[in-house]
Amino acid sequence: MIRAAISFFIIALVAYFLGANGIAGLSIEVGKILLFVFLALSVISFLVVAVTGKNPRPLP
Repeated sequence: MIRAAISFFIIALVAYFLGANGIAGLSIEVGKILLFVFLALSVISFLVVAVTGKNPRPLP
């Protein structure tokens, strides 16, 4: 999800420099939404692990 947010920010920068302000604004808004969703899910995950005391599963 963080990769998608970064991608939208890069798309917004490119669109802004090419003069497509509408697309740049829309890309920034989508990027901000994805960033806030990522942060919210990260905080929720951290709190669940802190409350339950379980270690997260290791990635294969």
